[in-house]
Amino acid sequence: MPQFSYKARKRSGELVEGVLEVPDRSAALMQIQRSGLFPIAVDSAKAGAGAEVKRADKGVNLTSFLPPSLQTHLKKQRSPKLQELATFTTQLANLLNSGMPLTVALNSMTHLETRGIPADISRNLRQEVTEGRALSDAMARQPVIFSDLYVNMVRAGETSGSLVPVLRRMAGHLQQFADMQAKFKSAMIYPALVISVAILLVFLFMTKVMPKFIEIFNGFNIELPLPTKMLIATSHVFTNYWWLMGLLALALFVLAKRYQTSAAGRRQIDVWRMKLPIVGKVVQINLFGQFARTLGTLLQNGVPVLTALKITEQVMTNVHIKEAIAKTREAVTDGKTLAQPLAHSKLFPQLMVDLVRIGEETGDVPGALNNLADTYEKEQEIALRVMSDLIGPALIIVMSVIVGFLMLSLFLPLFQLISSIH
Repeated sequence: MPQFSYKARKRSGELVEGVLEVPDRSAALMQIQRSGLFPIAVDSAKAGAGAEVKRADKGVNLTSFLPPSLQTHLKKQRSPKLQELATFTTQLANLLNSGMPLTVALNSMTHLETRGIPADISRNLRQEVTEGRALSDAMARQPVIFSDLYVNMVRAGETSGSLVPVLRRMAGHLQQFADMQAKFKSAMIYPALVISVAILLVFLFMTKVMPKFIEIFNGFNIELPLPTKMLIATSHVFTNYWWLMGLLALALFVLAKRYQTSAAGRRQIDVWRMKLPIVGKVVQINLFGQFARTLGTLLQNGVPVLTALKITEQVMTNVHIKEAIAKTREAVTDGKTLAQPLAHSKLFPQLMVDLVRIGEETGDVPGALNNLADTYEKEQEIALRVMSDLIGPALIIVMSVIVGFLMLSLFLPLFQLISSIH
């Protein structure tokens, strides 16, 4: 009869290893669960060592071991939104907290409505776990859905025997980022709507209304003022060369995209985003808060500091912060504290450096980072409100200038005509 080596944890968190003689992996898994243990890994006794090495090798592309049909399915999937992943994580945590075995909970997940995450994902996870793989390893084989951050958090929860609390913290982590995204988008809806309506109205004015005024001006026996000539020339371009303007806008969009994807362009754009008036402060607070929350959450759940820094570097979108985190990781590898390279980068605020240093002295860096993230989230709410309050008046001023120029350009010829009559 085949032999299967296994690793499992007791409810107390103690690690248990052993070997079972059973017909297949499913039978081994059922026997482990009947013993009141939480299975972490179940492998063939002969292939166990090789399987452990394979899972430990981070350079292996796990999707290459999947069936071709599933690989094609993964390529067609879209990454779920933060809110969707937070809902999925909360549901799974609640099911496990109710006392369900992992395989039963995953089976129930296939029947729960989780927008953005197909039921096939839960079905595949259940199949992988039933065959003896750890949940984190099964999730690692679904890279479109579960990021490195998510997988490492789950792995830390499995190792410590506290999967449910880790899932709940992960759900809270995702929910906080989803809420901040929603607030930022909400703050940008009003200015985006106003700008879009303004562009549409100006286009209609130039192509429909202005040509009729031009016919009237042509009947005047006076020299038209410069603003009116500029307005007529602009209307002529809008009316007769609108297609050229469309091509020009498309060309500029393509060039901007190419510049954004280049290394130099991305670096420069990241600098501009952080230095933009009004919006730049919101961007900076969001980046620092995301760094603190991600690193703090990983460290709090037992992920090694070097691994946590690597994952945080991958999560961040700003090139300069990614480079600063990479240098910090190198410095920590060389034996320096976390606060020293953060201060040396000259990029992170002094408040963050000081709190991290205090956390290292007291032995609670995760707590310091999470407190810092809470502070930044409150600051971002205030910054978003200030941004919304300032953008409104700024748009009114810009619109007033545009409307004033249009009115001035239209009425100046009339004033000149009235003056010439007298």
